[in-house]
Amino acid sequence: MKITNIQELEKIAKEIRRNIIKQVYGAKSGHPGGSLSCADILTVLYFQQMNIDEKEPKNPARDRFVLSKGHCSPALYATLAERGFFEKKELSTFRNIEGNLQGHPDMNKVPGVEMTTGSLGQGLSVANGMALTSKLNHDGYRVYCLLGDGEIEEGQVWEASMTASKYKLDNLCAILDYNHLQIDGTIEEVKGLDNIEGKFKSFGFHTIVVDGHRIAELIDAFETAKLTKGKPTIIIAKTTKGKGVSFMENKAEWHGKAPSEEEYEKAMHELK
Repeated sequence: MKITNIQELEKIAKEIRRNIIKQVYGAKSGHPGGSLSCADILTVLYFQQMNIDEKEPKNPARDRFVLSKGHCSPALYATLAERGFFEKKELSTFRNIEGNLQGHPDMNKVPGVEMTTGSLGQGLSVANGMALTSKLNHDGYRVYCLLGDGEIEEGQVWEASMTASKYKLDNLCAILDYNHLQIDGTIEEVKGLDNIEGKFKSFGFHTIVVDGHRIAELIDAFETAKLTKGKPTIIIAKTTKGKGVSFMENKAEWHGKAPSEEEYEKAMHELK
């Protein structure tokens, strides 16, 4: 499946956003802000870029995706269900103790989840291992890893960046969900994190900066990443936390809380 129509991809992204809100509201807990901000990125990856088959989720030739910011599992679950890895009705079991769709994704329970994540900062290291394996075995698959901008305050991210550069992992593409907000406020206030593009360049990455909500820009960036040889790529996607729901947009307090019934109705109305 490779959808090339931009409007169709935008429709899918909106449906993913609707199902993000449904999951968090139903569970009365979760992380809507960062899930909404990365919906367009996941749409392009799963419906336009990645070599995957929902009927063969363990096909050795498949591309891999690691959700390093694992708390944004509602976005991944909504995307996997939309693609057909499991039935959409399972989304109603999000964060149910007896269900498979836990607050952080579990590779042993959910079809299509490549790595159990949640401890921030570790995903890029795992993605490195996958990409290096692909090269050593001449398998040819690509690896994608989605990072949060608050997450890259973790030191292990930069150790992993050195490793990716050292081994010239040009089959690795990291994506930064650059929405400027984390649980305690802006990334600039919390850690003084700036010049992110310059930092990744200095660690040996090919860097691409895009509007993370423009489907066409994301497609072009991923295609450029495929053509980049001799070094890993990071796509710095400028996004809006809570994208698509007016009262959640650019609000740090929506990092990790569920909407009330009134807020849920308003959000779903806006996402029609």
